[in-house]
Amino acid sequence: MHDSDLPVLHRQSNAPEALWTAAFTAEDPARREAFETRRARLRTAPDAVVRTVPRDGDVVGHTVVYGTAGEREATYRADRAYRGRGVATAALRALPAEVTERPPHTRMAAGDAGPPRVPEKCGFRVVARETRYAPPRGAGTDGPALAVVPAG
Repeated sequence: MHDSDLPVLHRQSNAPEALWTAAFTAEDPARREAFETRRARLRTAPDAVVRTVPRDGDVVGHTVVYGTAGEREATYRADRAYRGRGVATAALRALPAEVTERPPHTRMAAGDAGPPRVPEKCGFRVVARETRYAPPRGAGTDGPALAVVPAG
């Protein structure tokens, strides 16, 4: 991930459908300075893997793995224009080659029809449910979040 990627990633992260789907965002995700500060911290963290997802010369998403052993979390996003084209699946599928600690996990907001398919295609399975506050929704998720880790 490069500094020049940040304006595109910020725009992608703040699209209304992206905020709704991501659910677990910063309290004020529209603040560009906060976004860039968080990305700078992640990009320099020794335990983080931060990648831009390119396609045809464009920035079409990102993947990030962060956290300490036993608490590794993977996040990912694909621009709406590229959804349904395997971009998020390919990006998430590539992470185990770079992140060898197990069990990495990711979380989805319950009630979202599309996103759980991506980790399931990558061999993740639901192992726990939890209720978390989702700032873009102004409340807890409509049921628990899905926590998933690689199967096997």
